[in-house]
Amino acid sequence: HYYKICFSPSNCHDFFFFLFLKKIQCFFQSENELTSREFLSVFTSGGLAPSLGIINSTYTGIFHFNLTLFSDRVYWLIDIPRENITKNTDIAAVEEWLVRITLQHGLNIYNTEGTLLDRVREPILQWKLGTMMTRNNISKVYPHVVDLKVTKCPCANDVALLGFIMDSTLDGVYIGLSFSGFWNYNDTTWYNLTDMIYSQVGEEHTELSVVDMVLANHFLVILTSLGLFISGDLRYPSSSVLLVDYIKGKLWYNERCFANRERFEVDYITITFERNRTLSEASSCFYSKEPFLEWLPCLPSISKRMKTIPSTVITFLIDQEQSSGIYLFQNQKNTTASVRIFRNNRPRLRQKFPLFSFPSSFSSPVGMVFHPRSHFLYAYGNQVWLSVDGGNTFELLADFHDDIIKNVYHSFYTSDITFVSQSGKVYSTKAGLGRYTEIGSISDQIFTLYYDHMGFIHKLTPDHFEASGSFGAFGNSKGIFGQAPDMGFETALAPQHITLNEMIFYAYVPENEPQGSIYTKKFNEIHFGKVIHSRKTGTAYIREILYHDTPKGFLSSVIAEMIDPFGIEAVHESSCLSSSLSINQAGNFFYKLNSDIEKTVVIPGYSSFLITRILDNENALAIATMPGRVPNNMTFLKDSWFLYNFGQRNGRTWKIYSKPCNYWFQQQDGSLSLNVLKYIDLGKSHSFKIKVIPNTKSKFIIVGNPNLLEVKAKAVTLNNLHLLGFFQGSTSLAFIVWGASTECFVTTIVPTLKSSCSYLKSMHHIPSEFIPLEDWNSGVHVDSQGFNMIKVLPVNYRPPSNMGIAIPLTDNFYHADPSQPIPRNLFHKSKKSGKFKQCANASTREECNCTNNQKFSYAVGFSDCREKVPRFKFPVTQYPISLKIYNEDGYIPVETPYLVTVAEVNNRENWKLKQSVPENVKKLKDYLGLILHAPVYNPLGLNLSVKGSELFHFRVSVVPGVTFCNLVEEFQIYVDEAPLPFPGHTLIAVAAAVVLGGLIFIAFMFQIHNSHPYQQLSKTDSVNLGVSAT
Repeated sequence: HYYKICFSPSNCHDFFFFLFLKKIQCFFQSENELTSREFLSVFTSGGLAPSLGIINSTYTGIFHFNLTLFSDRVYWLIDIPRENITKNTDIAAVEEWLVRITLQHGLNIYNTEGTLLDRVREPILQWKLGTMMTRNNISKVYPHVVDLKVTKCPCANDVALLGFIMDSTLDGVYIGLSFSGFWNYNDTTWYNLTDMIYSQVGEEHTELSVVDMVLANHFLVILTSLGLFISGDLRYPSSSVLLVDYIKGKLWYNERCFANRERFEVDYITITFERNRTLSEASSCFYSKEPFLEWLPCLPSISKRMKTIPSTVITFLIDQEQSSGIYLFQNQKNTTASVRIFRNNRPRLRQKFPLFSFPSSFSSPVGMVFHPRSHFLYAYGNQVWLSVDGGNTFELLADFHDDIIKNVYHSFYTSDITFVSQSGKVYSTKAGLGRYTEIGSISDQIFTLYYDHMGFIHKLTPDHFEASGSFGAFGNSKGIFGQAPDMGFETALAPQHITLNEMIFYAYVPENEPQGSIYTKKFNEIHFGKVIHSRKTGTAYIREILYHDTPKGFLSSVIAEMIDPFGIEAVHESSCLSSSLSINQAGNFFYKLNSDIEKTVVIPGYSSFLITRILDNENALAIATMPGRVPNNMTFLKDSWFLYNFGQRNGRTWKIYSKPCNYWFQQQDGSLSLNVLKYIDLGKSHSFKIKVIPNTKSKFIIVGNPNLLEVKAKAVTLNNLHLLGFFQGSTSLAFIVWGASTECFVTTIVPTLKSSCSYLKSMHHIPSEFIPLEDWNSGVHVDSQGFNMIKVLPVNYRPPSNMGIAIPLTDNFYHADPSQPIPRNLFHKSKKSGKFKQCANASTREECNCTNNQKFSYAVGFSDCREKVPRFKFPVTQYPISLKIYNEDGYIPVETPYLVTVAEVNNRENWKLKQSVPENVKKLKDYLGLILHAPVYNPLGLNLSVKGSELFHFRVSVVPGVTFCNLVEEFQIYVDEAPLPFPGHTLIAVAAAVVLGGLIFIAFMFQIHNSHPYQQLSKTDSVNLGVSAT
């Protein structure tokens, strides 16, 4: 199969790869084929060909397209076997890869991106959801859809489910499955789960519909109007479960990817609901951990003697980084956040932090959610609050007053967060940033939003999908929401110069403004970090928002840094500029002057004045921005003062838009992933380096669980985070540029740090003699003395025991073949021992299904498959046991503090070890030996001597306590050409001595009797010869 991608100065369509596709064509998109061929010829003649990078949080692989072109080819070609990317085929939660293709590796020219999905291993793709539906059948459902629910795979965001919420006129559970990020409606497979659910609850129930859905790492949970539907483990297809009965509920899930899952990683799901249909529990909130069969109340049991204020649980989330449970409560008085210790799968009564009370303005809380793979916690409703410390404190991010945020959508890859209000307005922020922006609105009545794996946002409706399009310059296109809106508000601004490059803009609030709408005349949180644009010319960057009661008429202001100078009024626009200006006090901070309404008089060195009313042709009333700097009873000649027009009387003359991106991230450790995963072993450290261009002091580092890792940061241009791990667990580490614009593609880098054993970490024995793979295949590798160093083991071979060669007692077979007889199987003990592993229940060796890796593995678990082993001459003396540990950073030698134990897996003897033990290690070695009840060795300089024959199979294990990993390595030695074992050699020597002694004794007896049998035999022969001659 082939898949085509394109390079073009314009944007190309995004692409998806699947691991069953391995041939990839890469070409230049142009007007015609001839132009494409010319492009390829030019670049190829210059030695340029594309490179393809495959990236996830733990892996980066670079593959290069073939440089050679054929005459009829208009594309570069690359062929990547699946085995070059992954060898695993088991069903499991695995990360989706990012594919990045550039014309030249290391140069950012003609680059394009896509994703690579392992469809063989993705759990939900192996599961039969229900009865498949055609496009015609699903279209009949559209008129009955009232809302949509979308959920996506935590590790592969391109794999997602879309559920229809139905009205009362049609029953059913209808779900669409996409493995390509809902880019094309026709690529979505639709399923009808109605019959499956009715088979669980009975068909007498009615009004069946989806209410909510969560696709966790290994389970699918669907809240329906008739109960909670829970799939079996998606890795092992089986029947599903239906738990009755929750209605009008909502599911809450902390999205985390558990690829290469650790024992401390588990999914939790919470359900909150209004009332239980049939049960009468006081609690309206329950939670469960996978496999989601046991659901427990969110609130711990409280003694009846304790007085509590009745509260509704809006949300309950499990914070696995800090082992706590976080509640969002609401009662008649206020809204609060509570954090309790979570231990042994139960929240405790004990508060971890003091209760956090939100102000009364947060009157309509809707929910609370963690940004995926991070520790940023957002509480939302008519306001949005951000916590970076696990719910201990919250900071106000946005206030929407009468509008309410109903849904929140996240992209872990780009750190985008989108809020959708009930009025249809759409707002956006970046994870951890203290600013947000309005990006448009949606007029569709029925829709939902969805981020795919690369961070593209999609609008999903029942009958069509719409994507945000290709990335712009910084990857932040929001085309589906229309033109970027003006975030200004309807009032006049009064500018006041502070320095040459800094200004204050005061927002005017009229005296007769109703109390309920004053907030519409004030700067608010959305304006932080934005840019003020004048209709004439000029822009200024808002750096700070201020709220105050004085001066009168100005309740808010912003401090702004001037980017481009603002245009002033000309004489033909304001004729008063041709005359002098007199200022006289007319009341509290009102002054008479000659000018125009809603324009601002600026006098260098003095207060500015916003004109509020024209009295006559020569006089006007104005309010001062700085009453203490009013030049009272003074006159200023023309050209010594000027006017700004930031009014709105004849149409607003100013607007506010987002600031273009002003920062660029550069990762100094060679990682290409924005969400890298790093393992830190016990007592080890890691340096994480990021460079921000231009350098800024507004950088923050947030650790999800500061008790897990010791973090040391150097606040220099090259930021070096030194991390040291002591306890097993996982935490996120967020690096935020606080001053970055929301328009930047990257403002936050969130690596995940696991104080645990890396799945890539392993220990390897380095043989004293390297044998190439081709020699292993042939079975011949001759040393300098002509000795073949490869031994082909006999079929169904078992090593000798201490009782003799003919009496093997081990359970391990080597070179197993169930169809062949078992040698050395004469004695009863030998017949009772020996068990096939890989070949169990097989009748021939072919049925054992041994792979090449298993045939060359030293692991005892694959001994059935092992055919050839290293061969040495007897005796083996001072064989070096050289060990190295391999991890993602390369090889390191095994030395102190690592100590090891060595065992022969078949319980053979006739071997010993020699080691050198430094004084500083001796006490630790002796102490561990007593605890482990086994000899402990220093791995540095460890030597092995073997005085037995045939196969020895050794296992070397690193002692616990110095690493989170279970580091074990095995190696084998076959000792050949050994002398006969005792008593064979002794018996031969004794027999030879007896025979030699007997011959000597017989010769002696002949000698003492003067008997010479040889001479007599010679005479006899002579006589016989004479007679014969006669």
